Amino acid sequence: MSERGAVSTFIEHHFKHFNAAALVDAAKGYETHLAEDGKMMVTLAGAMSTAELGRSLAEMIRQGKVHIISCTGANLEEDIMNLVAHSHYERVPNYRDLTPEQEWGLLERGLNRVTDTCIPEEEAFRRIQSKIYQEWKEAEEKGERCFPHEYMYRMLLSGSLKEYYEIDPANSWMIAAAEKKLPIVVPGWEDSTMGNIFASYCIKGELKSSTVKSGIEYMTWLADWYVKNSAGKGVGFFQIGGGIAGDFPICVVPMLYQDMEMEDIPFWSYFCQISDSTTSYGSYSGAVPNEKITWGKLDINTPKFVVESDATIVAPLIFAWLLKW
Repeated sequence: MSERGAVSTFIEHHFKHFNAAALVDAAKGYETHLAEDGKMMVTLAGAMSTAELGRSLAEMIRQGKVHIISCTGANLEEDIMNLVAHSHYERVPNYRDLTPEQEWGLLERGLNRVTDTCIPEEEAFRRIQSKIYQEWKEAEEKGERCFPHEYMYRMLLSGSLKEYYEIDPANSWMIAAAEKKLPIVVPGWEDSTMGNIFASYCIKGELKSSTVKSGIEYMTWLADWYVKNSAGKGVGFFQIGGGIAGDFPICVVPMLYQDMEMEDIPFWSYFCQISDSTTSYGSYSGAVPNEKITWGKLDINTPKFVVESDATIVAPLIFAWLLKW
C-alpha cells in the first residue's frame, strides 16, 4: 500500500467492525473500481454543500476520482452560496431547543436555517440571483437552451462572482466541477431556491420556461452518457443520502434495458449508499442494495456497500481515504 496520511492511517488502524468496517470496505471497493479503470457517479442529497463537503469533494473532482455527479438543485446552489457569503452564515448549536418564536426571529433577520446552520438570504441568494439572471436572459435572447448546472458553470467561469468570494475557491466543488466541465445531472431542479426564482421570472413574463432544460432532458442526456461510458469496468454509483438525487439517475439502467430494449447494457458496477435512514423495504432511502437487483439496477455480483451513519461524517472520511490524506 502506498504512503497514506494521518486520517487514512487512523481509519485503517481503528475502523475494524460494524459501520466503521463497512466504511473501510466501501472505500477500498471504490479504490479498486477506479484502479480497474471504472468510472464513478457520486450523488448528493440532503444539505451536503451547506455541510461544506466541497472541502474534500473538490479535490476528488480535481484528481479525477469523480466522473459525473447527480445532485439536488439545493446542493448545486448552496456550494456557491457558501462561496460568496460564508462570513454571513450563522451557526445555531442549540437548534433543537429553538421555539417557534425564535425560528420566526431568524426568518425576520433573513436567516434560513438548515439544521444548525443559517444561510443569509440577502448575501447568499440575492448575490447569485443578479448574476444568474444575466446568464438566463442572455441565453434566451440568443435562442439558447441550457441545463441548470450549465448556467451555473457559465456564471462561475465568467468571474462575475469573484468580488464576493469569502472562502478559498479550492474548497468549492462547483468551481472544481466547472473547471473540469464535469457532467452533472440535477433532477427536480425546480425544487430549489434558484428554481423558484426562475419560476417567478416566468410568471412575471420576463423569461420563458423553455430557456432552462427539463428533467426529462436530463434523463435522455444521461441515457446517452451511460451508453458511451459503461464499457469495460463500467460505472459505479456512490450515493450520499437518499431521495431524488439517487433515485433518478440509478433508473437509467432499467430504462435502457427494459424500455429501450438494450439487453446488453451493463448494470451499475459498484454501489455504495451512506444513509441514516432505517433499513426498510417500505423506504426508498432505507432499502438494502439487494432490492435493487429486482429492479434491474444492480447485478448479483455488483459490489454492494451500505454505511448506516451520518453522511457529513462518513463521506469526508471515505474521500480522505481515496485521497490518501
